[in-house]
Amino acid sequence: MRVFNLTKGRELADRADIADSSKKRRTGLLKRTGLEPGEGLWISPCEGVHTFGMKFPIDVVFLNRKRKVLKVRHNMARGRIALSLFSHSVLELPAGTLEKTGTVRGDQLEFEKYDDA
Repeated sequence: MRVFNLTKGRELADRADIADSSKKRRTGLLKRTGLEPGEGLWISPCEGVHTFGMKFPIDVVFLNRKRKVLKVRHNMARGRIALSLFSHSVLELPAGTLEKTGTVRGDQLEFEKYDDA
């Protein structure tokens, strides 16, 4: 899936996965050793994430149902928790992505699924 920041005109990810089942949401990025630029994980529905057991830091974006950015967390290190009770979903990205793209609270994101063909 492709994730684009409409407000800034910048691409956040071109290879984001979707965690839309209970099993996928529970596992998240825990089995990964890192995220390459352009990768990400969209967790929906989700109001909070943790990095206990993670092997690398991540940037975290909390979104409402219309995919507007409610809150960002830069370079979230291991052993941390982040919550946004009004969020509908969370986008996890490689650390540094938010700073590089200038993504901030209030930005509008667009999600585009690729055809499975």
